[in-house]
Amino acid sequence: MRSLILVIALLVLQSVCAAYFMRELLMSILGIQHLPISWKLHEILEVGSSLGLIFGAVLGGVIIWRSFQRQRIAEARLRQVSGAFMELMYDRFDAWGLTSAERDVALFAIKGLSTPEIATLRGTAEGTVKAQTNAIYRKAGVTGRPQLLSLFIEDLLNESFVPEDIAAATPKRPVLLTAAE
Repeated sequence: MRSLILVIALLVLQSVCAAYFMRELLMSILGIQHLPISWKLHEILEVGSSLGLIFGAVLGGVIIWRSFQRQRIAEARLRQVSGAFMELMYDRFDAWGLTSAERDVALFAIKGLSTPEIATLRGTAEGTVKAQTNAIYRKAGVTGRPQLLSLFIEDLLNESFVPEDIAAATPKRPVLLTAAE
C-alpha cells in the first residue's frame, strides 16, 4: 500500500511540474499574455519544477530497481519450490519402487499429457501406457491422476518441503473444520 501511495505521489508531482513548463511553453508559442509576476518568483517556480522533475526521476529509478529486486527474489523462490517439487517427486517414485518406464509415464501424467500423447512420446502402445499408469496408481495407493497429483501438492504445501525463507514469508491461513471432522 505504501508503494502505491508513493507511486501516485510521484506521478502527481511530475505531472504538476511538467504542467508548469508546458503552460509556460504554450503561452509563449501562442503569444498569450499572462499576469506579470516578479522575475525572482518566476525563477523560483522554474527551479522548483526542475527539482520536482529530477526528484521524480530519481524516485522512479528507485521504484524500478526495487521492482527488479522483488522479481529476482520471486524467481529464486520459484526455482526453489520447483526444485523441491522435483525432489519430492523422485523421492516418492523411489519409495513406491517405480521402474524407469513407470517413472517416465508418471512424470508425463503429472505434467498433464494424455495416454495417447505419452505413448507417442515413449514410442510404445497405448495399452502399455495404460498398464504402466495402473501399476503407478496401485503402487501409489490412488485411483487416478487427480489423486496422484494431489499427493505431491499436499506434500509440497507441507512446510517441511518448502524452503525456510519461503515458509516464513507465506501467510498462515486458518484451517476450517467441518462438522464431520
